[in-house]
Amino acid sequence: MKRTSNILIVAALATGAFLAACNRGEHNRKPGRIYMPDMYESRAYEFYSARLSGLKPVEGTVKRGEVLPYHLKESDTALANLVKNPLTITPADLKEGERLFNIYCGICHGTALDGNGPLYKGGDGPYPAAPANLIAGAKAGFTEGRLFHVMTYGYNMMGSYASQLDREQRWKVAAYIRSKQPGAAPVAAEAAPAADSATAK
Repeated sequence: MKRTSNILIVAALATGAFLAACNRGEHNRKPGRIYMPDMYESRAYEFYSARLSGLKPVEGTVKRGEVLPYHLKESDTALANLVKNPLTITPADLKEGERLFNIYCGICHGTALDGNGPLYKGGDGPYPAAPANLIAGAKAGFTEGRLFHVMTYGYNMMGSYASQLDREQRWKVAAYIRSKQPGAAPVAAEAAPAADSATAK
């Protein structure tokens, strides 16, 4: 009995000491040591500093709304023929593809896609070799995937346009070129927005 009471007294004293240690007053500003301060208090960064503004995104990340990265290498031309356009092409996309083509490609390939642009002009321009004819000959059989591949890496004398046109723009240009080639499937017109039954009355 005496032993049990001694145990209870020791337990009560230990509990009292523990509670006294926890409660150091209303305005206690010494909470104790932090095990990992970098995790507890984050470091303040100046995001417009030269070091941080020059950082590249993590490898493999995709910007929101961006087309997935293109993984084929320059030599993978056979595989490029099999790549399908990831975009659902609309007439508005073809119009944008035409606009981009006339800005970036028409100077060499011509707005008629016949390889007779202002830089060649039937041999009278500054370029002695004719650019590729995209509506006749071997290039007329290129798929959208192969056209995209050529714009990404370049082909013969033509350099890469990956720095001027992003992935989505290159696909739109490829779709526009393909729409002008023989045997191209027509693009479906955009569906008109359905009229609200309340406003139709």
